[in-house]
Amino acid sequence: MPSTSPVPSASRHAAPPYSLSGARGTAPAPDRPRTRTDPRAWAELLRISALFTVPGDALAGAAAAGHRPGRGTVLAVGASLCLYEAGMALNDWADRAEDAVDRPHRPIPSGRITPGAALAAAATLTASGLALAACAGRPALAVATGLAATVWAYDLHLKHTPAGPAAMATARSLDLLLGAAATCGAPGTPPAGRASR
Repeated sequence: MPSTSPVPSASRHAAPPYSLSGARGTAPAPDRPRTRTDPRAWAELLRISALFTVPGDALAGAAAAGHRPGRGTVLAVGASLCLYEAGMALNDWADRAEDAVDRPHRPIPSGRITPGAALAAAATLTASGLALAACAGRPALAVATGLAATVWAYDLHLKHTPAGPAAMATARSLDLLLGAAATCGAPGTPPAGRASR
């Protein structure tokens, strides 16, 4: 008696741990209209569940600089979140051809988000992150610009090269430095060891 092939079952459960659609994270059925504004698809593309790990870098940078967290720190957190999300959208845009073969359930190859929309989101989030950093002062903007450049370089080219790990380490270091630069550069931010009298 011929055995039943396990391939279809395996493909139905191939969604990665961060997928919000679980076992049904495969491409939509042909008779189902594809939407470009599905919140779950955007949450999956931007890895919303990982956002809670991002603010710690800015806070650690502020603490390392010896200043109390303030307005600049909040702006640094916002900029860091925007640039992180830009990296997530850009990552899936850059990997769309590979994902179409190996991970067809992801938002772009499954048709739930168009490549153009993902790239536009990456550009918009990058601009938003730089704008927030600019509000914290020129030093913060300079660091955020370097961070944004590192993120784009990593996603578009470096991640598949030996320089990939170094680029990731650079991005993390710049994220810490962003918190320090934004906190120190914001007017009226007292050092941590001096209480205002």
